[in-house]
Amino acid sequence: MLAQNLSILMLCAARTVALRGAALARNLPLRSASLSRPARPPSRLYHALMASGGAAVTLPPTEKFRKDYVALPYDIETVDLAFDVQKDETLVTSTLGCAPRGKGKKAAPLVLDGEDLRLVSVEIDGVALAADAYEVGEETLTIAAPPKKPFTLKTVVAIEPEKNTQLSGLYASSGNLCTQCEAEGFRRITYFYDRPDCMASYTCRVEADKAAFPVLLSNGNEVGRGDADGGRHWAKFEDPFKKPSYLFALVAGDLGGIQGDFTTKSGRKVDLRIWSEHRNVDQLAWSLESLKKSMKWDEDTYG
Repeated sequence: MLAQNLSILMLCAARTVALRGAALARNLPLRSASLSRPARPPSRLYHALMASGGAAVTLPPTEKFRKDYVALPYDIETVDLAFDVQKDETLVTSTLGCAPRGKGKKAAPLVLDGEDLRLVSVEIDGVALAADAYEVGEETLTIAAPPKKPFTLKTVVAIEPEKNTQLSGLYASSGNLCTQCEAEGFRRITYFYDRPDCMASYTCRVEADKAAFPVLLSNGNEVGRGDADGGRHWAKFEDPFKKPSYLFALVAGDLGGIQGDFTTKSGRKVDLRIWSEHRNVDQLAWSLESLKKSMKWDEDTYG
C-alpha cells in the first residue's frame, strides 16, 4: 500500500477555514486569508483592452454576504480531474458526479462558474450535448435541463497557464506550473460550483513532459505514476477527504526536496516530503521538523 504522501506545497492552513467560517457566521464579507491582490476586471474586457494596447481598469471588489447565498440546486459529490499539460495550453477534463437536491421538484438549470476557459466538449452520462442544450456565458456554463436523477457531467476545457498573469487558477511561474484557487480561482481551471459550501471528493491525474516537469504533485495520496509516450509521464492522486474547490492544489515543475517519515500512534508509517526550488533545498529541514511536530500535536490533542 502506498503511504500517505504529504507535501508542504499542498498544506492548507486551518486558520483560513476558520476565518471563512467566522465570516459566514457573522454575515461578514468573504475575503481570502492570503495577501490581497488587485481586483481583476471581467475577462473579456481585460483581454480586449490588452489586445488593443490599452491598460486594464481596476474594479472595486464585490462583497459577498451570507444573506446573498442560496442553497445549491445540485450536489457535486465527486470530482475527477485530468490535466494534459501541453506546450501552449493545458487540457482539463473534469468528470463530476452530480445529483439534484429535493425530490419531486422541477429540475433547475445547472449554472457553473468558469472564467477564461475555452470549452472543447460537454456531455452528460456519456452523451454529447447538442448546442442548444447548454449556454456558455462570460463567466458561466448553463445546462438548461439536467437529468432529474443523479448524473455524470463531463467537460473538457483548454486553458493557457503561460498567459495567465493574474496568479489565480493554474499559472506558470519560473518554469513551474502552480495553482492559486483561494478564494475563487478554481473557476479559472474548470467549470464548477466555485463556492465553499460545495464539498466533494477529488481525484486528479496530471500528465506532462518528463524533462520539463519531473515533479508532479496534487492533494491527497499518490495512487499511481508511470511513463507515457513521447517522453511524458503521469501521476494520479486521490484525496480521501471532502473539500471545497478553493483548497484544490496542483504543482508541476523542476523541484528539489527532502524526505522523512512519521509513525502514527496506530503504528502507520507516513511518508513526508517537502518540495521547493532547487536553490532553497538546504532550508527545508526546519519545515520537515515543523510538519512532524504539528502532526504529533494533532494526535496528542485530538487523538
